This record gives sequence, C-alpha cells and structure tokens, in this order.
Amino acid sequence: MPLITRVFSLLLSNNVNSIISSALLNNHRGGIPLPEWLEVIIRTLVAIMVLFVMTRLLGKRQISQLSFFEYITGISIGDLAATVSLDLESNWYIGIISLAVWVLVSLGIDALQLKSKRSRKWLEGKSTVLIQDGNIIEGHLKKEKMTNEELLEQLRNKGVFDVGQVEFAIMEPSGKVNVLPKPNYRPLTPYDLGLHFSDQPEPKTVILDGHILEKQLVSSGKNHRWLAEQLKKREITPNEVFLAQINADGELYIDINDLVVKN
Repeated sequence: MPLITRVFSLLLSNNVNSIISSALLNNHRGGIPLPEWLEVIIRTLVAIMVLFVMTRLLGKRQISQLSFFEYITGISIGDLAATVSLDLESNWYIGIISLAVWVLVSLGIDALQLKSKRSRKWLEGKSTVLIQDGNIIEGHLKKEKMTNEELLEQLRNKGVFDVGQVEFAIMEPSGKVNVLPKPNYRPLTPYDLGLHFSDQPEPKTVILDGHILEKQLVSSGKNHRWLAEQLKKREITPNEVFLAQINADGELYIDINDLVVKN
C-alpha cells in the first residue's frame, strides 16, 4: 500500500477517529468538556504533523522554486491547516480530507509534468527573454509586469550594475532572472588562461558535533589512527571538535567548539 494511502487510512480509521473525536468533541457526548485553549493546542499539533508528512510527500520543490500551481497549493494547504487548528465548530477530519485531496492533486500534477512537455509549459509557464544582444526588450518587460527599476534591481542581485555589460538576460518560470554578461565582462577562468587542473573530490566531513563519521573517514582514505594523531598534535579530543573536514590534498581542517574555546 502506498505511503500516502497508509497515512490517511490511519488518520481516518474508525479507531483513531473515535479516540480523537471523543477527546475533541466530547461536549456533545456528555463528557468533561476540554478548555478551548487545550483543544486548539491538540488540533494544532495534529495539523502540524499532517502538514509535515504532506510537505515531505510533495518534495523539496514545494518549499524552494514555486510554479503557479505550487504557489496556489502552498497558500491553500496553509489556510486549510489553520482552519483545522482553529475552527472548533467543524470536524477536524474534514480539513484533513481536504488537505489530502490537495496533496493528491499536486502529486498528480507533478507526475503529469514529468510526462508531458505541453502540460509542463501550461502549468509552469515558460521563460521570457528580457535582454537580447545587449538590447532590452520592452514588450517582454510589460508582459511580465516588470518595471525598468525592477529589472535594474534584478541585475544588481546578479552583480551587474551596468546594463551595457549584459549580453543576455532571461526570466525563468520561477521568477528568477539569470544574466549572461558580454564576453569582455565575464570572469576569467583557468580555461581562458590555458590552464588545466584535474578534478578534485569534495571535502569529507569526518567529525560533526563531536561525533566521528565512519563512512566519511573511510571514503577519505584515512583511518582512526591517522585522525587520532592529528587531534593529538592539536591537543584536543573528538568531543571538543565542532567540525572537521579532510580536503582533496589530505589536509585536515578543524573548528573547535566555542564552549571549549571559552574555557
């Protein structure tokens, strides 16, 4: 059974429903009524847990670069979660069902976008060229409802203060503006200077918050004996290390915990 089906079947099962309903709605059953503040706390905690699970199901894109539909989904899910928490007159599970529908529709939309370029273009929109061959396309600015001041702001965010240095600029469906400077204003790279370097692996974090990361240490090509010797030279123990990394040259960087430094 898929995860989302199991989650909601658990939330809406008769046993769970009867337990939470008896706690939250016992005013109608002759039991001891809960104070409103306690009921709000319980409903809020339930909403937070359900919202967390649903957000995890939707993936990281839901909390980073949003398409039009994802933006609407985020607003609606937040509003529904608030309703579940604070609307004491309605049944809590009705809001949960609505949240489930939104998540299922969003997951379906994501699957459709992966399979169909046409639907992806319709739902997310397409990129808009703002500057081409060094010339600002005013019609495209009007289409995106962007003023020239806003364009200059976006260019400054990319480190460009002179529009004359821009060869090409494009607004992505997420609303972010990417800029390609003219050749004379691009940063020099080793390739431009005729230099060639071999690829280097990423640094390996071997100690984090005083804990030695075994897999990272092994993948770095070092062992516990070598690490212990390096720490001994600095007269510290792993427990005193906030962060330690081994770079591509086999050098060890160590950041000591602030509490140890103060003492």
